Amino acid sequence: MIIGNGTIASVIPDREDFIFFASGVANSQELDEKKYQREIDLLLSQDMTKHLVYFGSLSIFQKSSRYTEHKIYMEQLVRKNFPSYTIMRLGNPTWGTNVQHLIPFIKEKIKNKEAFEVLDEYRYVLEKEEFVYWIGLIPSWNSEMMITGIRLKVEEIVKKYGHPKIPTK
Repeated sequence: MIIGNGTIASVIPDREDFIFFASGVANSQELDEKKYQREIDLLLSQDMTKHLVYFGSLSIFQKSSRYTEHKIYMEQLVRKNFPSYTIMRLGNPTWGTNVQHLIPFIKEKIKNKEAFEVLDEYRYVLEKEEFVYWIGLIPSWNSEMMITGIRLKVEEIVKKYGHPKIPTK
């Protein structure tokens, strides 16, 4: 069973033995508490007798924000309430069109010829093929997986997935 219909959910092969929880707050800048509570309520309404796969974020290791605090809390809820689970912490997906994700955000800014700041930071980017590969390796026992993809400077991400000549601040 797949819960969600966004970027992550769009490429997950459905399996009867797992609940893939791919529905929640995608915007790392989100401040609306109702959206965070909606994800909590939806998680706690799932069948707790099945193996739950929760998609977290590698950003919990990079910074502290309302979003990362929420992701850490969600992982705690999974561990506490689901006897059988996998937590997959992901890098930034390279597919999809949700502009709340890094690469579609960059593509949208470039397409609209809008300036944006290119931070001097590293991010992990995850290709669809690699993600699908790891989905196929989820074990039936409790596990936590880091699906990083490749580590790139934000400037390299812009050049690789956007366009090398961009208007930046």
